[in-house]
Amino acid sequence: MFSIDRSRARRRGSVLALLMATSLGLAACSGTADAGGDAAAAAAGPHLADVTPLADPHTFVGPSTARLAESDVVPVATDPRPQLPVTVTDAQGTSVTVHDTSRILALDLYGSTARTVVELGLLDSLVGRDTSSQFPEVAHLPLVTANGHELNAESILDLAPTLIITDTSLGPWDVVLQMREAGIPVVVVDARRSLETVGDLIRQVGAAVGLPDEAELLAERTQERIDRTEREIAEVAPPAGEGLRTIFLYVRGGSGIYYLFGQDSGTDSLITGLGGIDVASEIGWTGMEPVTDEGLIAMQPELVLLMTKGLESTGGVDGLLEAVPALASTPAGENRRFVDMADTEILSFGPASADVLEALAVAIYAPGATAVAE
Repeated sequence: MFSIDRSRARRRGSVLALLMATSLGLAACSGTADAGGDAAAAAAGPHLADVTPLADPHTFVGPSTARLAESDVVPVATDPRPQLPVTVTDAQGTSVTVHDTSRILALDLYGSTARTVVELGLLDSLVGRDTSSQFPEVAHLPLVTANGHELNAESILDLAPTLIITDTSLGPWDVVLQMREAGIPVVVVDARRSLETVGDLIRQVGAAVGLPDEAELLAERTQERIDRTEREIAEVAPPAGEGLRTIFLYVRGGSGIYYLFGQDSGTDSLITGLGGIDVASEIGWTGMEPVTDEGLIAMQPELVLLMTKGLESTGGVDGLLEAVPALASTPAGENRRFVDMADTEILSFGPASADVLEALAVAIYAPGATAVAE
């Protein structure tokens, strides 16, 4: 059983979904069927233990791209036996009884729900995927989202799922309601994502598929990997209180969207986990708001994290600095200190969180070991 502040989750999920839908619309215009598919095909990055870190990350000049190191998905169980039927109260307070997990759709904005199902040992039960689920094990499955992150009712019904696990980050919501009316059990999990909520998400998904014990094992394993990676990062990052002043920008140049993510957006935990100083939270910037010149000048960031397609949409570093002139007057702009990562990876808080942290840490603290793009 799990519960959540319903209005807050839906509000945050809907805003971020709108922004991300713009992201996928950008990809569609460029002729890319699966936004982020290029990330799946990109060369893997190195592990943090295999690189030589910068002597002083504050003085490095130039952008870099974070790439996940090669890592296989290793389920916590090879032949899991779901305890069914199971009844859960989902994140919206709805009581849902699940009788059959043989045909699962696990759908969200981040791809983390599907990844969780796979790592619980139910890969063969997945019958489709969302646009964000790009990892190799599920890349062959048919898409049930269109025009970015828009749920397609016909595609979903064609797959005859016996269980749908989703959250409020995808829409239109009428499609979710339609699936329930069609008699399909739909379990809505918490839409909030951060390093702090990873274990909760895993447990919620595990409860929905009747694998609470396996979920506990996976949550513990995931947290251990996050803790270990954060310790490794601490060894190459500046001492506490002296980290890089960092912000996360969500940009879509073609649409004129420039958002700064702050406290309670999830990126605050990501920045802290990377050994940085989350300056948006430092000045009280909460959630996701349009960036302002005053805000950037007040923050004086040394490092900017972005999604790869967002940076591309502005024409690269030069285009971004031209579109946001105030950024050029910050240490990050002066040193062209921008780190981007695939749209479907950088905020995919879930079982792969430690891999994302490691890839970003390599790009930040050993940028010569990553592919550098202007």
